Amino acid sequence: MDAPLQVPDSWGFAGKVAIVTGAGAAADGIGNGRAAAILLAKTGVRVVVVDQAAEPAARTVSMIKTVGGDAVAFVADVTKPEDCRAAVEAALDRFGRLDLLDNNVGIGSRGSVVDESPERWRRIMQVNVETMFLVAKHAIPAMIKAGGGAIVNVSSISALRPRGLTAYSASKGAVIALTRAMAVDHGPDGIRVNCVAPGPVYTPMVYAHGMSDEARERRRTASALGIEGTGWDVGHAVRFLLSDHARYVTGQTLVVDGGATLRGPERGTEGRA
Repeated sequence: MDAPLQVPDSWGFAGKVAIVTGAGAAADGIGNGRAAAILLAKTGVRVVVVDQAAEPAARTVSMIKTVGGDAVAFVADVTKPEDCRAAVEAALDRFGRLDLLDNNVGIGSRGSVVDESPERWRRIMQVNVETMFLVAKHAIPAMIKAGGGAIVNVSSISALRPRGLTAYSASKGAVIALTRAMAVDHGPDGIRVNCVAPGPVYTPMVYAHGMSDEARERRRTASALGIEGTGWDVGHAVRFLLSDHARYVTGQTLVVDGGATLRGPERGTEGRA
């Protein structure tokens, strides 16, 4: 008689600890980082919720506890090496290990290289790229001690289809290159590194400064599916790539855009993604 078929179906998250940066959001809004933190915690991961502001981080922890998860808030400016080191130390002090990292911090920009100031260019590169380098620099040694791990860096479809957001596009392209290089560097350490490239999802960061109904509709129809993406869509992608379901996936960029990159909108029509 044949042996029963063994079908892997576990997320592989038992006992795991994650850091999610940029995991706060305005009020009860669901941003990419908050969604990932909640979904990871709901699946059994203990989460260090990192944000530069205390109140949004605490709100995310509160939301995690409502779904039965375990999390702690940690306030940090991840442009500062000492804060990145402290966030990793907080994970080790509180939970005893570190296995997973969601690098989710970023800011936007508009305009060409002629329009952009050198100061703004440097700031975009610092926040969108250097923060991922800094957090990973301190997180990876802890992951190695834990026996391996997984990292997701959040990029954007702007890296794949530039459209008038030049500094932002360049920074998000650098995130993809960084991801691929890290995957090669740390594969032998048992650490997978992947990237998520969101499209025009509707999150608090996008609508915080106001968005007209017309602009929101243009973003929705930019999708080949004709539906609006949310932070949950990005969070689900992050959770998949951090899980054992993606155990044979590294150095890849998962586009989460409803098919927006399959179409050719005019420059700047769907807003920053």
